[in-house]
Amino acid sequence: MDLREQVVQQIEDSLQLYESLKEQAGVLADIAECITEAVRQGHKVLLLSNGGSSADAQHIAAELSGKFRFDREPLPALALTTNTSCLTAIANDFGYEAVFARQLRAIVATQDVVV
Repeated sequence: MDLREQVVQQIEDSLQLYESLKEQAGVLADIAECITEAVRQGHKVLLLSNGGSSADAQHIAAELSGKFRFDREPLPALALTTNTSCLTAIANDFGYEAVFARQLRAIVATQDVVV
């Protein structure tokens, strides 16, 4: 497969993904409603991720606490991947598998949303 064919395949794969998301519209709306209700009640959104997806979690947290689509009050959102000292200290002391669990035990409250 030459480079052009690879590019076309990537585009086709992306289109297929977007089409499949239509089938999940109800689930996505339910998630959005859950997050909206939690924030309206004064709770926060905590985002967890690994590897390259950490940038996605940070981006989502930034959009929620910043400005997404329109100017509004900032929403309480935090990506638990941004504090490298915390990540490496917990991984060193307790193992990598404890990185998020330990942070959640420290800051999550009942009714907060963890993504």
